[in-house]
Amino acid sequence: MEITSFFNRESIKNIFFILMGTLMSAIGINMFIVHAKLLSGGVSGIALIIQYLTKFPAGYTIFLLNIPLLILSYKKVNLRFTIFTIIGTVSLSLFLVLTYAIKNILHINDPLLLSLYGGVLNGLGMGIVFSNHGSTGGLDIISVIVKKKYDNFEIGHISFIVNFFIVAIGAIFFGLTSALYTLVSMYITSYMVDKTIKGFNRQKMVLVVTDKVEEVSKEIMTTLKRGVTLLHGEGAYTKENKKVLYSIVSLTQLPQLKFIVHQIDENAFISILDVAEVHGKGFMRELF
Repeated sequence: MEITSFFNRESIKNIFFILMGTLMSAIGINMFIVHAKLLSGGVSGIALIIQYLTKFPAGYTIFLLNIPLLILSYKKVNLRFTIFTIIGTVSLSLFLVLTYAIKNILHINDPLLLSLYGGVLNGLGMGIVFSNHGSTGGLDIISVIVKKKYDNFEIGHISFIVNFFIVAIGAIFFGLTSALYTLVSMYITSYMVDKTIKGFNRQKMVLVVTDKVEEVSKEIMTTLKRGVTLLHGEGAYTKENKKVLYSIVSLTQLPQLKFIVHQIDENAFISILDVAEVHGKGFMRELF
């Protein structure tokens, strides 16, 4: 890939949100996690251990540990991934240094509150980075390289081993209580990353089997302003051809849809499934 073709409108938008995400993550780490003397996952956790023991800023450690990994990424992965990873790694390192003093703003000493809010902010920031094809280096680089070489290798194994090591070190040097709160923070971070990538806007996929296909579909499109797709099916027992209505609605529209269907056909069969993401006309665009 040519470096000149990389900086298009979409890439610039991705870079902007990667910067916002790393800033949010840095604030979460310094304001809450460092304030409570907890750890985080991956290279950031290792950097925080070094910071607590030697007073050497975690931002510098993250940058230094990632230099050989970034070189490896350029050789083994691809230019786009490497550029986004460099931006994510450098910005996180820089923001951790610039926001270091922010840990003195809060005068709260409740480690549970600090671990929860630190996990939320850190996870939200990392989720924004990942949603924009970014990375903050460390385990992400190792995971991509290993996955390319060994397709059946579970990336989660690497993360589990490293994070187990980090929590164990935390228990030895900072006590079991600190290690347990670190686990809470790591879980919240992981949860927030997942929710941010998948999206908070909960939607429902609805399948309706009815003998009054035309009436039901027309009412859904008119009243709820949602599209309907007709799927062709066959009854396994009756061998009759059936049309199945397929539609996506928001959680708040679900009761109204069920009311519409049963008003028209009280014998209709409705199946409702969770949907992680929805892209398309009529639905809110992804925030990130």
